[in-house]
Amino acid sequence: MKYKNILVTGGAGFVGSNICIKLKEHYPGIQVTALDNLIRKGSELNVPRLKKYGVSFIKGDVRFKKDLKIKKVDFLIECSAEPSVMAGVTSSPEYLLDTNLMGAINCFELARKANADIIFLSTSRVYPVKRLNELQYEEIETRFTLKDSQKILGASSKGISEAFPLDGVRTLYGATKLSAELLLAEYIENYGINGVINRCGLISGPWQMGKVDQGVIVYWFAHHLFKKPLAYFGFDGKGKQVRDVLHIDDLLELLFLQIQNIGAFNNQIYNVGGGRENSVSLLELTKLCEDITGNTVKISIQKEDRPGDVRIYITDNSTIKNKADWKPKKSIKDTGEDVYAWMLENKQHLENIL
Repeated sequence: MKYKNILVTGGAGFVGSNICIKLKEHYPGIQVTALDNLIRKGSELNVPRLKKYGVSFIKGDVRFKKDLKIKKVDFLIECSAEPSVMAGVTSSPEYLLDTNLMGAINCFELARKANADIIFLSTSRVYPVKRLNELQYEEIETRFTLKDSQKILGASSKGISEAFPLDGVRTLYGATKLSAELLLAEYIENYGINGVINRCGLISGPWQMGKVDQGVIVYWFAHHLFKKPLAYFGFDGKGKQVRDVLHIDDLLELLFLQIQNIGAFNNQIYNVGGGRENSVSLLELTKLCEDITGNTVKISIQKEDRPGDVRIYITDNSTIKNKADWKPKKSIKDTGEDVYAWMLENKQHLENIL
């Protein structure tokens, strides 16, 4: 490992905290610093975990330049964000814009001044909602499924590739992330830093504080564990909408490959997700939760679509699989079992959070 001082913004969040801990486990001699504002409920539970593994923690906010005056940084992993896809839809977008866009710019400025290389965790939500919902699909017993032949470039039965068109409206969340991508490309080109952009789909695993608007796997399992009601929203309330799921351990494996050879991935954008073989509908997720937890819950039906919702999103991760000789190893069932085991172990702390 040539890097000695790695900063992870959003470092007490689900992804960030796991990155920090794995880095210290693999490279105990390097300095790993997590910066987080601890606004997201449940993130405070990760601070003792970070300190246990020797990660330095700074309570700070990427919105404020003064909080990013960190003396030694040679690699930055930018995963700070307001993660809700519904942010700004029914309330002011100010925090979303300040965090996801201005905060990202502040991080890029830190990388420029420190001449630090960078990985930026973006999102599949950069792709326009209307175009995604125009894809040709079939309805089968438990899910919607993409047809083999599609009229839109970058779409197939394997999912959405990096070639998918970007013109159109997405969500405010997706727009902030896409804007940050464009700016980072300029920083890489103009200032000589190495950087890679990963457009991540749905990531899940232990220590994710799942909510209705983010972290659906954990959210679904938590409601089965604590026997709380759920609802199928949109698309006639059938529960057939589909997402692919990437286990946090598989994402970390890829990030380590990129850190170790950042030059090979420099100035590139990759769609990163579980892929078609690790996709699940809400109906199928309900059955998985019932099988693993042994519990059933009441599920209501809300037929009306919510703003920004997508019928099917599956990552075509062919580009990164070929480039990095990487592929997801953990199945949907593996992810569910890992999440449930973590919940049982930490049940008393999680009941008022999840």
